[in-house]
Amino acid sequence: MDWMNYIRKKRWTGIALLLLLAVALLPNHSERVPAFAPASGDPSELLIIDAGHGGEDGGAVSLTGTPESGINLAIACNMEDILAFCGQPPLLLRRDDRSLHDSSAQSLREKKRSDLHNRVAQIEQFPEATLMSIHQNSFPNGAYHGAQVFYANENLSLPFAERTQTLLRETLDPSNQRAAKPISKDVYLMNHISCRAILVECGFLTNPEEEAKLRSSVYQCQLAVVLSGAWLQELTQM
Repeated sequence: MDWMNYIRKKRWTGIALLLLLAVALLPNHSERVPAFAPASGDPSELLIIDAGHGGEDGGAVSLTGTPESGINLAIACNMEDILAFCGQPPLLLRRDDRSLHDSSAQSLREKKRSDLHNRVAQIEQFPEATLMSIHQNSFPNGAYHGAQVFYANENLSLPFAERTQTLLRETLDPSNQRAAKPISKDVYLMNHISCRAILVECGFLTNPEEEAKLRSSVYQCQLAVVLSGAWLQELTQM
């Protein structure tokens, strides 16, 4: 056994649990006052959080009719609170249930296209930052389950993707054998940005057990803690 890797993994599992305890002590929608060392101002230490979809574009829909956009947003906002508490405030592309499309867009298709273009434009303002895009998965076969991390710009993103996948498995679902994978070429946002970037499919809305967890505010908070922990771990590798 590689004892150093074992100890390192256990340490970050413990940190994730400590973050969960810390966020439990935060008031709802608290003022985001750093509790630890503040961010250095280094642009490479900025995390951009994209809560996928929004507004008329609800994304995938759960077995009980819940759109993924609201779940994505809840996880993203929890992450904002946690990371600000830790002195590493992120940049959220949206904080409410809306699309980021131009006012000139009329049809749903036009709004989706405009929304994606605007997200890319915002992200490209920070070429040294890191993007984490939050989504929920779906598949016709309801047996499929488990969070999975996808990455763009492999040379920049693969280590972060693999560490995030490992932490998700070790803290939330030890039975999850999914591995980090390159993003599909048809995912517009991830293929039109130049920074380090991962997309996290937090689970399957088409799996009854996992869908119930994903709709739970407690599990949404747990996901936020683990993903925040993955980013804090990543900062130590820079």
